[in-house]
Amino acid sequence: MTTHAQQSMKLGVFLSVDTVARDPIALRDIAQAAEALGCERFVVPEHVLGAHPERPGGWSSPYTHEHLWLEPLVVFGYLAALTQRIEFMTGVLILPQRATALVAKQAAEIDVLSGGRFVLGIGSGWNTVEYESLGRDFHNRGRRMEEQVALLRALWREPVLTFEGKYERVFKAGINPLPSGDIPIWMGGSSDAALDRIGRVGDGWYALSADVEAVRAGMHRIHHAAEAAGRDAHRLGLQTSVMLQGTLGEQVAQAEAWRAAGATHVVAREVPGMGSPGALIDALRAFVAAVGV
Repeated sequence: MTTHAQQSMKLGVFLSVDTVARDPIALRDIAQAAEALGCERFVVPEHVLGAHPERPGGWSSPYTHEHLWLEPLVVFGYLAALTQRIEFMTGVLILPQRATALVAKQAAEIDVLSGGRFVLGIGSGWNTVEYESLGRDFHNRGRRMEEQVALLRALWREPVLTFEGKYERVFKAGINPLPSGDIPIWMGGSSDAALDRIGRVGDGWYALSADVEAVRAGMHRIHHAAEAAGRDAHRLGLQTSVMLQGTLGEQVAQAEAWRAAGATHVVAREVPGMGSPGALIDALRAFVAAVGV
């Protein structure tokens, strides 16, 4: 039987790079199946560009221009009409390479279309090719991101505002429609600077590490930064992942380790090459049944 403590950890699904969901029907089926199984979140990562490995300067990433990446904001606009309860989360959107007011507008629109089911997951990224191609400065991305978060929240709250920052400026303007309320902002990253930033201004941490003790230590640092900023550290969430590979027992053991470490959300990550949407749904069904929601 699932206990109350077990119920406090919410489950979700993460669609990986080169996902099986290459067509709209597959996307619909996976999202609706996850919702029917009681999953709380549907997480989609992003990259705008993949580089050719023979480009000048080289390319050390495991993914290239040939890998498929879904555009999460477009996907969520589509899925909002096909679901009723499940949250949509970017995992993560590289905020500093995007125009802040445009992200505020897009996020507000998804919030409206979904009835308040959007979580904006953001990160500073590592792909210099994207920053260069999108006309953004790679080297001050962390500092800019914190200011971007402040502007996002101001744009979501105020019909008209003037915002004068070091990097951002809005003069007597605003977005319309506004979202139903503040959209939660979760952050990735594992550097000390990233963890401190989450503590100061984030609503949660999407930890990509599989090292439970490293995540515990990271969350401790986040709590310390939150308390130093006068925030309630216990209101900050922690999302981790379990790969849908190996035995079901191994998957459950990993989920329970995250539960013990204080994870509020665990997303089951699709393994590239699973073969079909049906294979992902079957693996997700077994995982959710074994872990409990």
